[in-house]
Amino acid sequence: MLQAVKDYLKITWEDEDAGLTDLISRGQGYLNNLVGVELDFEEALPRSLLFDYCRYVYNNASEYFAENFSGEILRLQFQVGVAQLATEEEEEEVTP
Repeated sequence: MLQAVKDYLKITWEDEDAGLTDLISRGQGYLNNLVGVELDFEEALPRSLLFDYCRYVYNNASEYFAENFSGEILRLQFQVGVAQLATEEEEEEVTP
């Protein structure tokens, strides 16, 4: 994930790897908290949001992330909610 974020941010040097690794971890935690589940950051929407979160924080603009990506965050919350509802309904059908 580190190399993918570095590529996204156009960072070619290694001096900031530790900080970026921490930033990625914080971003994953932030997005997981917003959605309420552990996300798979290999999927397109969570990955895209994570990259953009890292971009905003790296450029000292973190206060604008939630506002600027509210539509994408809401879409992800709906996707997760619908998937959880479907899983719960399947479990109810199997359990007598």
